[in-house]
Amino acid sequence: MGISQPSVGVRLRKLKEKGALSFLIGMNFKKIDLYLVNVELTAQNSTEILKKFRGCPYFLNGFVISGKRNLSLFFVSEDLTTIDALVDAHIRSRDDVEDVEVNVVITSYKDLIFPVKMKIEKSDSPPCGSESRCAECDYYRIGRCLGCPVTGHYCGNFW
Repeated sequence: MGISQPSVGVRLRKLKEKGALSFLIGMNFKKIDLYLVNVELTAQNSTEILKKFRGCPYFLNGFVISGKRNLSLFFVSEDLTTIDALVDAHIRSRDDVEDVEVNVVITSYKDLIFPVKMKIEKSDSPPCGSESRCAECDYYRIGRCLGCPVTGHYCGNFW
């Protein structure tokens, strides 16, 4: 790089102090059998939607974006029906949401490391704030959703 080791050390320390450099432990999308799904939508209140998914184990990240749609959400699951149920029940059903597009990531050109919440704190209430519980949900009852790992109604193999 053409600079001394102490200079590199000083620059790394400054980047860490600013919060610009961090370490992420996650899973490599190319090496595990999970589906990565991008949901793009137009929402009147993008902040509320992002808050809704903050504690959801299926939710990876969300981005406020420019263009026709103003919100891009990334979810991960071991089956696509669970993501579809999540989108139907918590996104498409909202009055402040329109123009929802769901895209499944088929492959990644490079390694893609994403943080997956593996330590799940159990709760009687789902982290999305939904009033209905998995046992009362039509998607869960007919097998179109694996359920929520937080509430203990999860019937998948990953969490």
